[in-house]
Amino acid sequence: MAYGVAPGGMDMRFGPRWGLACAALLLIAGCAQNMGATAPQKVTAAAPARAAADLVPLATLAPGVRQDMRYASSHNFMGRPVAGYEAGVCWLSRAAAQSLAEVQQELAGDGLALKVYDCYRPQTAVNDFVRWGRDLADQKNKDMYYPRVPKNELFKRGYIAEKSGHSRGSTVDMTLVAVDAERASKRVRGPLADGVEVDMGTPFDLFDEQSHTDNPQQSPDVQHNRRWLRALMQRHGWKNLPEEWWHYTQVGEPYPEQYFDMPVKKN
Repeated sequence: MAYGVAPGGMDMRFGPRWGLACAALLLIAGCAQNMGATAPQKVTAAAPARAAADLVPLATLAPGVRQDMRYASSHNFMGRPVAGYEAGVCWLSRAAAQSLAEVQQELAGDGLALKVYDCYRPQTAVNDFVRWGRDLADQKNKDMYYPRVPKNELFKRGYIAEKSGHSRGSTVDMTLVAVDAERASKRVRGPLADGVEVDMGTPFDLFDEQSHTDNPQQSPDVQHNRRWLRALMQRHGWKNLPEEWWHYTQVGEPYPEQYFDMPVKKN
């Protein structure tokens, strides 16, 4: 209880009548406080069990979306599988997965497909990123992923953080793949081949200003492709992170303040 005095905590030197009066006053104050709290309490976090039930494998709703789950492999800036990824499977909130299914349906008519690199990311994985970021001796993949950024500045520049929107279940890292290059050429630009990713100018997870969606140093074809993807996703209710052309979060995501930590599994 937040009100009153714990049993046995009353100073009985003032006698039983005074004690009863104090107890009555405290009871009245407590009731008044409760009566005044008429506004509903803001819910800041979803119940983990409910969210766990709501996360679904993307393939069940959008089998046409390609998956290249980098953090379940060694093909990432750490050079090894990341803690929390027990399988290379994209999991998302049901709302996000359904929305991507609609995006994929639209793309199919244009000879294109989505490819996702990361989806739901457990907090355990984020913690692994943080440990790696603080280990300044481990720079084996610097040339590939952060050639122009000192590792001791990755936190300051926002490339590594202790929380990630991915842990809320409605953020994805993605690109486009040409399924039918001839049809795709009517929507996106640059060299196209069936089954090959569309040119976005930089690889996924390059920690560099070149990865900023509107970086003016990119070629006209790349700028067009990034903006075309962004416009597509905006039509379906997604917002791009300006510092990463591949990073999208669903507007109105169902768990905006909850960071989950269930491991990524096959099912």
